[in-house]
Amino acid sequence: MHTGWQQWNRKATFVLCVLTILGLIAALPIGATRWKMEKTSDKVQMVFDYRDLVQIAAYQAHPKQFVKDELVKMHAEGITAMAVFESSLQELGWAGRLSLYNSSSASELQGKTSTADENYTYVLFSSAKDEEVLRPVLESTYKQWGITTSSWSYEGRGGLILETPLENAILKPMVPDPIALGEIHEAGFTIVPRLSDRVPFDAASVDAMLGGFEQLGVSRILFEGDAVKGFADNAELKSLNQFAELLNKHDIGIATIENSKPQKGMNTLGYLTHYNVVRLYSLSDNDAASMKPEEIADRFQLAAKDRSIRMFYLNGAPSSSPVKSMITDPLENLYHAMQDKNGVLAKMDKLGFAVDSPQPFEYESPSWHKPLKAVVVLGAIAFITLLISAFVPGVAIPVFVLGVIGSAGLYVLSKSILEQGLALGAAISAPTLALIWAIRRVRAHTVGNRRPIGGAADATATRVAGGSEQQVRWFFPGISAGRRFLMAITIFATTSIISMSGIPFIAGLLNNITYKLVLEQFRGVSLLHLAPIALVALYLLLYTGESVFGNLRKLLKMQITVLWVGVAGVLGVMALYYLSRTGNAGQASSLELTFRNVLETTFGVRPRTKEFLLSHPLFFFGIFVALRYRAAWVLFIVGAIGQLSMVDTFAHIHTPLPISIIRDLLGLVLGALIGLVIIGVWQIGEGVWKRWAPRIAQLKQGFKSGV
Repeated sequence: MHTGWQQWNRKATFVLCVLTILGLIAALPIGATRWKMEKTSDKVQMVFDYRDLVQIAAYQAHPKQFVKDELVKMHAEGITAMAVFESSLQELGWAGRLSLYNSSSASELQGKTSTADENYTYVLFSSAKDEEVLRPVLESTYKQWGITTSSWSYEGRGGLILETPLENAILKPMVPDPIALGEIHEAGFTIVPRLSDRVPFDAASVDAMLGGFEQLGVSRILFEGDAVKGFADNAELKSLNQFAELLNKHDIGIATIENSKPQKGMNTLGYLTHYNVVRLYSLSDNDAASMKPEEIADRFQLAAKDRSIRMFYLNGAPSSSPVKSMITDPLENLYHAMQDKNGVLAKMDKLGFAVDSPQPFEYESPSWHKPLKAVVVLGAIAFITLLISAFVPGVAIPVFVLGVIGSAGLYVLSKSILEQGLALGAAISAPTLALIWAIRRVRAHTVGNRRPIGGAADATATRVAGGSEQQVRWFFPGISAGRRFLMAITIFATTSIISMSGIPFIAGLLNNITYKLVLEQFRGVSLLHLAPIALVALYLLLYTGESVFGNLRKLLKMQITVLWVGVAGVLGVMALYYLSRTGNAGQASSLELTFRNVLETTFGVRPRTKEFLLSHPLFFFGIFVALRYRAAWVLFIVGAIGQLSMVDTFAHIHTPLPISIIRDLLGLVLGALIGLVIIGVWQIGEGVWKRWAPRIAQLKQGFKSGV
């Protein structure tokens, strides 16, 4: 019965391999759809924060004229859009549209005695035009908050009395300053309103506001705060649905900010607006002032090319400079970054991006995706089953059946979790199985070819026989350096191909536009960075000796010394550092950033440093040496970093597929070349050692004899 089960299991393994290959093939046309989609958005937009411009102007001798002059200059420099926040009484006061008083100061202004027990806000408009435009806005806003308004005047200027303290009145947000919107529009800028969720949602007023935006040519809005407009009232009013309908009605899309906490309701609003969404990168005030123009240009180039960013938000608040004894701003630095020879505009033009209102990616999910995706799902389950079978032989059939049943149940509960789980499993399985295959190939060429002493020997092993230790020397005859080099190339290339077989599963399973827009993220990437390394190390420790239980028994009987504790501590620190460098949150030194920029400039696409400088060369070298010395197998663990990294590159789904493919291939080629150099150095060193080792031994023996 046991023999029969083994036969069935071997047949099942073959079927699993076939299913894996079919899943890989089925994923390719799905990936081709994504490739096509990634070419449909080729416009970028530079947006400046209008509030920052007003604040900078407040420190100028002639604020209003300064704003007008800078608007003209900005447009000429390539900044063609202005972000306008929801307004407030305080900001309208900064802009010179009105003056604000409390009850006491208003009485003093009019030469009257302060009214007892009154703490109101008095608004005095600066001109008849300001009053004509802003009075309806203020009355509507404070009516929403249940605050009574009434008219008053002073020296022929109209005003409003708000029956609430000034400190409370200035906190109430209102629609963006309509006068500023008109001036910005007349100056030729695209307007990007920034809306908050602080005001109770009212469909009629939102419809009127969006209608006004549409007349001004607004095509995209940005949200302020931690939630999109309408989120707070959604449970009661279904306000997100209403807001999405109004956005669609006025043909206005939305923008999502990179590297910020996802705003609440963004996923829902993105879905309801048919993913009329564009990704935005925000340059902070500090970076705008401190970074060199060429550094800003390089950062924008990478964002557009590698991360599918289509809007660039420029902050530029004024700051006090004790060194210069003046108030400074970063405007000139930003202008240089835009227009220099290798500035932002030149780099965008070189990449094929036009500076214009950005358009969303044209996303479609044709009906033929579903049957192909079902095949991809089965292929991923088969791939994961093969990995489990490599460590627990004889369980292929039950594991696959349980995987299919579990996946069916998970599909009902959460399709997204199912896709991410299978993509992660396939991404871990590919590099791990590739390294296991490489280990087995090396063992097949070496273990059976060991011979005891009888000529030149290359390695020493200790064998315990008859209760006494007997030194036995082993070498691998018939494997010349040339043949080992060719075998190393073959094993390195084949291992890399097997590892990259996990890539189509990521592209095929995570093909939803939400991943491209980072509205939804591929979770579990940290596990992808560690699991293959740990599994390869486990396989080397337990599965490369005489038996698993024999190797485990030896490990359990090993004495733990201070040295081992120290090694474990060092490895733990290295693992933490390795994890800290993964993902978008990883930090790099200035030297490394310079090196990255050199790579980017040289190759156009930056290969991953840990692949071509560390893992690939050492893995290539490790294969070559392991065909002669068993101890070199430890380098296979280092090799796992590069193999998993090639798959992980495609887990950054916001990066276009062609960029990821070029990055992987560059890493492999450069890594192999560096590995070739290391092999050459090793061969020279080994030759020198073989030539001089006998003489050194003779000298030692002579010294001992002399003693």
